[in-house]
Amino acid sequence: MWDLILNPFITLLTLLYSILGQNVVLAIVVFTILIRVAILPLTAQQQRSSKRMQELQPELKKLQEKHKNDREKLAQEQMALYKEHGVNPFGGCLPLLIQFPILIGLYQAIIHTLAATPFQLLDLSGRFLIPGLDAMVPLNNMWLGMDLTKAPTANPTWALVLPALVLVTTWAQSKLTVPATPPSTNDDGKPNQAQAMTQSMTTIMPLMFGFFSLQFSVGLSIYFVVSNLIGIVQYSMMGQSKLKLGKLIGRGGDEEKPATARTSVVKDTRDAAQSSQNGKSTDKPRTKTKTKEKNK
Repeated sequence: MWDLILNPFITLLTLLYSILGQNVVLAIVVFTILIRVAILPLTAQQQRSSKRMQELQPELKKLQEKHKNDREKLAQEQMALYKEHGVNPFGGCLPLLIQFPILIGLYQAIIHTLAATPFQLLDLSGRFLIPGLDAMVPLNNMWLGMDLTKAPTANPTWALVLPALVLVTTWAQSKLTVPATPPSTNDDGKPNQAQAMTQSMTTIMPLMFGFFSLQFSVGLSIYFVVSNLIGIVQYSMMGQSKLKLGKLIGRGGDEEKPATARTSVVKDTRDAAQSSQNGKSTDKPRTKTKTKEKNK
């Protein structure tokens, strides 16, 4: 079952290697770009869903305080709020679940393609879906004096720059995907554990990936760096496009306003309209009174 994802990826990566002058690093870069672009709609959908959920957090917190002793009523009010704003609380899960096996397959494809032992080379030759690609095995795993199948610690000292780049780019991407929010507390006055855990991941994940990059092959470090850079560009471009679209249609970036702000604007508009109607209704009796006084 797993081979249905893995074998096409291995075939594509090896095909790119043969087309791009048998340059394995260039093949990894182009391969990563193609896969990330292919799943861009899923990434965009996940980001939009996360953004909407973030906008509703103040309203959700108010509901939690209002119905803290009635969980059934709280659930009903939350679903009504989601329906009112057109938000699916599970909207970000499906794109993530679809992306996960794809990204794991991409990662495994690079590991298999950078085969080193005779058994790995034999296994690689049997995975190609296009005849003739087995002639490319083994791939040229040397790049700038580094063996891409070995860890940075087993390569020249300057190869340690790659784990550092993995750490920095992972941190930058996590800052974009998990924006900083002011600390909040629960009803009992204790810090919000879910929020604290989410924010701590922006520190733990970069350190974890940096450590993994020291243990894994240099080829995977290159993949991590390229993938992170693509993610940074994607999230930055999607944020900028929303801002520009809001200005272009003359809404002044209204898309970036939180749900509470949009709700208050609607409420103020209704109040103003109601006040205007009340003013008109009070003007009519005054006019009649003035007419009667003139007749007298």
